[in-house]
Amino acid sequence: MTTTVFKGGRIIDQMGERSGDVVVDDDTGAISQVGPDLSADRVIDVAGCVVAPGFVDLHVHLRQPGGEASETIESGSRAAARGGFTAVVAMPNTDPCMDSAAVINEVLAHGRTALCDVKPSGAISIGRDGETLAPMAELAGLGVRMFTDDGTGVQDDLFMRRALEYAGSLKSDDGVPFVLAQHCEVSALSEGGVMHEGEWSSRLGLGGQPSEAEELMVMRDIALSRLTGVRVHFQHLSTAGSVAMVRAAKAGGLPVTAEATPHHFSLTDACCADYDANYKVHPPLRTASDVAAIKVGLADGTIDAIATDHAPHTPDSKERPFDQAPPGMLGLETALAVALDELDMPLTDVLAALSWQPAAIAGLAHRHGRPVEDGNPANLTVIDLDHSWEVSGVSMASRSSNTPFEGRQLRGRVRHTVLDGELVVEDGEATR
Repeated sequence: MTTTVFKGGRIIDQMGERSGDVVVDDDTGAISQVGPDLSADRVIDVAGCVVAPGFVDLHVHLRQPGGEASETIESGSRAAARGGFTAVVAMPNTDPCMDSAAVINEVLAHGRTALCDVKPSGAISIGRDGETLAPMAELAGLGVRMFTDDGTGVQDDLFMRRALEYAGSLKSDDGVPFVLAQHCEVSALSEGGVMHEGEWSSRLGLGGQPSEAEELMVMRDIALSRLTGVRVHFQHLSTAGSVAMVRAAKAGGLPVTAEATPHHFSLTDACCADYDANYKVHPPLRTASDVAAIKVGLADGTIDAIATDHAPHTPDSKERPFDQAPPGMLGLETALAVALDELDMPLTDVLAALSWQPAAIAGLAHRHGRPVEDGNPANLTVIDLDHSWEVSGVSMASRSSNTPFEGRQLRGRVRHTVLDGELVVEDGEATR
């Protein structure tokens, strides 16, 4: 078998929408034909489904090395593939941290057999301690394109300026720019807070993180982007104020981009009312008005990408009291359906935020998020928009089950995922 045709689908990509069959050459890993009435060695009927470029997640925690009890690169990549993702950017807050060539090479080695393209990010600082710059040039030579101290915002203003200037001086062989991504959280304001500071934290007697803990760092990094001319990517925006500042920065021509998570545009701090630690996340779930602002930000293009912040944790750790449990939620397998359910956006715009827009931010647009056209890499997802299903954490591919959407009825699910011509998910199940 050398060719496979996905027959009868509706193709949606950045070129628009059209009907047609898509033939994939299994040997070259590329799309060989797109058009009507095509044939191949193998026929897969996708009538009634959408064929789109594979999704790209800018923000996942694969836990390896050091946290394999919660997730491995293999299990996380399986979850990603089942969610329609053909590429993910792995965050550096592993143990040891991704701040050296040795650890980056280890992640790359595990990623070679993964079910999606695993791209490690590099830490901005050694140990993510905000004191000594990581060897960005060396890590860039290994293919790293994004740097972040995710989980810990860079607290020192001068250090962040120097990091931006360093990143701005780097030159990649392929001309793809480097990007510093920021977890915006001023620790002096967020310390001791385990949820959003507001009405619900007062009711529940839990320490709160004010919106200003995020917004002050967003404001600072916008100013530093203006000062240095270097691009900043804002991770998991969660407040209305952050969205407004990014909108104004973009209107002023600054090189900033932003992402938002499905849980931040679908859940509020009221979900914490029963002290269920599956709703504990950083940045925390915010108010209904913040959720509305995130939705508007995605709809008007202020927020460029939907990123899951997929953060698996073992069941025993999530069963601890709310204030002691680790923050984080699963997201890879529910991202598409939650977006379809919650966002009042054209389908093409939802797919853009999941696919070609994050691909461009991550420096992956040469391979992922490409138009469904002859000669392009066959990194594709096939979506059944009418498929109804109930979320079950234990049924997911992750080693963990900490989903905040447990038991929720959703519509829309990935049927097939193709990675470099290989059918890695068929009828909703991983093939290896």
